Amino acid sequence: MNIEGAHEELFRKATQRLDELEKLPAHNANKNLFEALESKGFSRRDFMKWSGMMTTALALPATFAPLTARAAEVANRLPVVWLHMAECTGCSESLLRSDAPSIDSLIFDYISLEYHETVMAASGWQAEHNLDSAIEKYAGEYILLVEGGIPKGSSEFYLTIGGHGRTGAEEARIASKHAKAIFAIGTCSSFGGIQAAYPNPTNAVPLSQITNRNVINVPGCPPSEKNIVGNVLHFILFGSLPTLDAYNRPTWAYGLRIHDLCERRGRFDAGQFVEHFGDENAQKGYCLYKVGCKGPYTFNNCSKLRFNQHTSWPIQAGHGCIGCSEPNFWDTMNPFEEPIGNKLFTTSFNGMGADKTADTIGAVVLGAAAVGIAAHAIISSTKEAK
Repeated sequence: MNIEGAHEELFRKATQRLDELEKLPAHNANKNLFEALESKGFSRRDFMKWSGMMTTALALPATFAPLTARAAEVANRLPVVWLHMAECTGCSESLLRSDAPSIDSLIFDYISLEYHETVMAASGWQAEHNLDSAIEKYAGEYILLVEGGIPKGSSEFYLTIGGHGRTGAEEARIASKHAKAIFAIGTCSSFGGIQAAYPNPTNAVPLSQITNRNVINVPGCPPSEKNIVGNVLHFILFGSLPTLDAYNRPTWAYGLRIHDLCERRGRFDAGQFVEHFGDENAQKGYCLYKVGCKGPYTFNNCSKLRFNQHTSWPIQAGHGCIGCSEPNFWDTMNPFEEPIGNKLFTTSFNGMGADKTADTIGAVVLGAAAVGIAAHAIISSTKEAK
């Protein structure tokens, strides 16, 4: 089947899936998506532009934009349970606490959010009862999102939750067992995060080590709100997992390196680097590699989606990428203001990493070739997903 035929078949399946979801009762029937959008100053035209942008972000053809819009409209057919483990709540804040409500945050408000400790009114025994009731009532139907690392084994007691004093690991296992799809939101839940950094006193681990269910990792510290909402929309559209990389990250969001999409890439290829923060080269917008940017080793779409209503991102603001969407980044990417060096890659690549390039670069082709052999890029593209 050619690409056009494959797209037509995918379109047909997505349409059939949405037709089936529309027949289901809405879990919050008193809410109307377009009324909610209009009350916040968004027109239907704004919504369709957003749908087109999300379609592009999901690496789908432009013809899927109407289906993406329909997926948002039926989002209240699928209940969502969001658990908090050992974390700072920054991932929820990324989605919900903007200076002005975005369509992404309004979509998330529109869905049937059955449990979320940050935004719900209940607390204590009532909150725990609400969680148990949601798991029982919607068993096999709900989407589970988990934020935060989770102490495991003999250290489980370091994270106890609620009136019954259940451990976070126990709560995550119970919720995972009955979920239809599971997403680890943020680097802590995806890879352990700062809680799992050396010496990891609480034996914190990612969600995937707590449950034997398949977990889709959505890392970042924090991830973009569009990566969170986009994964939920993808599941609504197709009812299946997206294509994943070696670390179970959706390739539509984490398939390319920060370096591949960076607005300063041309500066790198030309050998134009910031030598010290605040120097003349920094004012000219030169490449930040020599002051610690980890873009060549980091897979994410930050430069496309950006943050704060799509206004900026760290490299645009003048600080290098710290590699926050990579496994063990707190340990492997430190110090954040210094080049990573060839310490990770000396054995395999004989020192021919990005630092070598930054020191000796003289031509565009040399920059492109040398960065292309960064070890993580090779590992991520060839290692079989679990």
